Parts: sequence; structure tokens; C-alpha cells
Amino acid sequence: MKASPTLASNLQRVLTDLIELHMQGKQAHWNIVGTNFRDLHLQLDEIIEAARQFADDAAERMRALHALPDGRSATVSGDTRLDEFPAGLMSTKDAVKLVTARLERTVQTVRDVHDEVDEEDPTSADLLHAVIERLEQLAWMVNAETMTPSAKVTEPADK
Repeated sequence: MKASPTLASNLQRVLTDLIELHMQGKQAHWNIVGTNFRDLHLQLDEIIEAARQFADDAAERMRALHALPDGRSATVSGDTRLDEFPAGLMSTKDAVKLVTARLERTVQTVRDVHDEVDEEDPTSADLLHAVIERLEQLAWMVNAETMTPSAKVTEPADK
């Protein structure tokens, strides 16, 4: 099978955001400080690894379909839908918010192209399903670092 220009373009959009997510994860990883530093530092390693692996999977899928992936820095920075990550030191609380937003935006990119990809190549859509599932899980897990319960749990009174 040979990818149509639309399929190649859709997979390239996913590739671009995954590469950018990987790089932004490294930026956060190197520059976070504060409460729960070590936990977030390790969670960022998981996010970085997932983004890197999924980017590689997407690029290799593109090559299998005779499309040409473009992971050059100029392409990634010019085409990503992720907002630029701030420079400098950052609190873990701020990093959690920013990283969660980047994970959610990357998932949205995958969801935006999913139906067109699935129409032409269900195998590529399977890859997109894996990306969505894992990145949504990672977003939930990292975001939980700063969440607070909405109600207090109380013990029942002794009778």
C-alpha cells in the first residue's frame, strides 16, 4: 500500500507533535524544581519515552507506506500545534499544568486526524489508538500530582 498525500500529511501532523512533546518533556525534565521533584522527574521520563517511541513508530509506519517523515527541527518547530514551552526554572506545580496541556493537545491532534486515517489505513489507525490510550493515561497520572479531592472523606461515627 502507498499512502495518499492526505494520509501522509495526517501522519506527519502526529509525528510533529510527538517529536515536540518529547523535546518539551526534556525541557521540563531538566528545569523543574520544588515539591515532588523526584516523582515528577520520573514521570517526565515516562512521557518522554512514550513520545519518542510513538514518534518512531509513526515515522516507521510512514516509511512502510512509502511516505517521507520529516523530523527536522525547523519542520517540527514550524508545524507543531503545541505551544512553546517556557524557558528557565519552573515549579513542579506549573510544570504539571503545562505538561498536561501538551499531552492533551497532542491527543487532540491524533483525534483530529483519526477518522481520515482510519478510512484509508486501519493499521495506522491502530497505532493512533495506542497513542491516544497511553498519552491520556499519562496526562491523568501527571495531572493527579496537583489535584485535590473535592470532598473530605470522613470515618463513620462509632455507635
